[in-house]
Amino acid sequence: MEAPKKMQNEDIAVGNKLQNRAWSLDSDIEEDIVNENTLLNESNEQRQNHSTPEECKTCPVVTFAEEKMRRKLRFFFMNPIEKWQAKRRFPYKFVVQVIKIILVTVQLCLFAHNNYMHENYTWDNRVTFSHLFLMGWDSVQEVPVYPPAVGPLAIYKQSEFYDAIDYALHGYYNVDDAIGSYSYIAEDNSVGPVTLCLYHYKEGTIFGFNESYVFNSEIVKICTNISLEIFNTFSSSHNLLQDRNINVNFSALVRAHLKFALKTVNLKAAGPMTPPDCYRFNIKIIFDNNDFDGQMLLSLDAEARKLQCKGDTRYITNNRIESALRTLLNLLVILNCTISLLLCSRAIYRAQLLKFETINFFKKTYGTTLSFEGRLEFLNLWYIMIIINDLLIIIGTIMKEQIERKHSETDHWNICSIFLGTGNLLVWFGVLRYLGFFKTYNVVILTLKKATPKVARFLICAILIYAGFTFCGWLVLGPYNMKFRSLATTSECLFALINGDDMFATFSITSSKSIVLWWYSRIYLYSFISLYIYVVLSLFISVIMDAYDTIKLYYREGFPKNDLQTFIAPCTDEASSGLFRDDTERSNLTELFDRFCCCRKRPFYGSFSESDSSTKFGQECGGAICV
Repeated sequence: MEAPKKMQNEDIAVGNKLQNRAWSLDSDIEEDIVNENTLLNESNEQRQNHSTPEECKTCPVVTFAEEKMRRKLRFFFMNPIEKWQAKRRFPYKFVVQVIKIILVTVQLCLFAHNNYMHENYTWDNRVTFSHLFLMGWDSVQEVPVYPPAVGPLAIYKQSEFYDAIDYALHGYYNVDDAIGSYSYIAEDNSVGPVTLCLYHYKEGTIFGFNESYVFNSEIVKICTNISLEIFNTFSSSHNLLQDRNINVNFSALVRAHLKFALKTVNLKAAGPMTPPDCYRFNIKIIFDNNDFDGQMLLSLDAEARKLQCKGDTRYITNNRIESALRTLLNLLVILNCTISLLLCSRAIYRAQLLKFETINFFKKTYGTTLSFEGRLEFLNLWYIMIIINDLLIIIGTIMKEQIERKHSETDHWNICSIFLGTGNLLVWFGVLRYLGFFKTYNVVILTLKKATPKVARFLICAILIYAGFTFCGWLVLGPYNMKFRSLATTSECLFALINGDDMFATFSITSSKSIVLWWYSRIYLYSFISLYIYVVLSLFISVIMDAYDTIKLYYREGFPKNDLQTFIAPCTDEASSGLFRDDTERSNLTELFDRFCCCRKRPFYGSFSESDSSTKFGQECGGAICV
């Protein structure tokens, strides 16, 4: 009897223990449920406090949309280094710009050297032709001097007009006497004809004794060819023109051109890999009588054009190598600039798409529109500047290739220099964009950006005053001071005076023929110099310094933020945290799976265009974190 009772007591004890253990498990489960509900409530309260619009405080989907949008905008405004840390995204645009700086600078240095050699050689030959073909040319006129040491080269008698033509023809027909190795343009080096063109009014007769005239403003052009045989026959241009019934009416003659051409070879350009350059010079002697003041100005112009040399066989191989290297450099520059153009255009396009997405998000979430300052944040002027310099460099490189291959019939050196020089200038300006990512080097850019509106308004007022002084000086002092002869020279003179250049010469050159004019010129110059040096320039500097002081204050107390920057500010995730990579780099299969699964422990940040449908779908999930 004792044994069964003992076994019964043991069973009762085991049952009590099991029951107590079940009660403890139930209490633990209840405690876990309470803790989970508490955590969920705290999480919802945090999300509600983080959401700005009152109508969305009970909707967790909008909070997730805000977080995703902030992170997306935060990544968009990162610099290339931060983007590399955030997503390991290779900075293609930065690398392309660095390569472009190197290639374009090398190209510019080589072209600048060739351009200098070309222009210097052309100028020296123009001086030589002036000595050979211009009657009365003096070496003093070769160097521009201010004030000019001598007057302009001109003729004053009718006989001097024919003598000047004869002098040029004698020099052309005896070009073998020149030190330079000049040849005629014919393949057999035979003397070519010279063309004389006369431009005169159809009728122009002056009767000064009774103040009358006969005049027809239509300009008639008469051209005639002068060969060596014909010139030797008549021995003078005067007799030749009379024989051809060409009567030069000097009272109606506007201008005359004497044109011929010569060929030569520039041996100085030859180097280890570059052969000599072959040139053709189209020479034109100009008789200018536009002013009809009894003084016919005489000048010479020589247009240089490179030719394809057939030269020494020793330079053929080296010439091909040098030409191939130049072409390869040009192609690399064009390819690099094209890639840069496409990348920057794509970046601008994507920025505009993100701008419209942000505008729609603000409308749907907050019921407000993005401010104008916020929209301007998506317009990157650096990219626009890079696109402009890419276009300039591409156009300039194409022209450069045509010049180097001698495919151009005209002289495009100056135009090509403008394109390449301006493009290279903007390329180096673009480096400031990357220096602007560092706080220490960003002061200049921010100061210019801050001061630009005030400087623009200030310059409008200053330019109006400047224009008044310019017109007044041109009108009053123009006839008596060579610095005020035209509107352009007047403006240049006043701008030089602002910078303190050549003040005494400006005062002393003014004619003292009229005492009233002398005193007026002094009052005019003293007023302008005092106003602009002591007032306008000082105010201009103060505007810049005020902007600089403001930027320094911003660095200490923080920069003002627009609505877009205020919206992005709560996103303080580090670029290297990995959140940016996890946020966007999810596979398509994962996204598809998340759309079919309603309740997940990790929230899925869907696209903002689907926020309304996500909210409706979340209400059917019974309070779970919805997708």
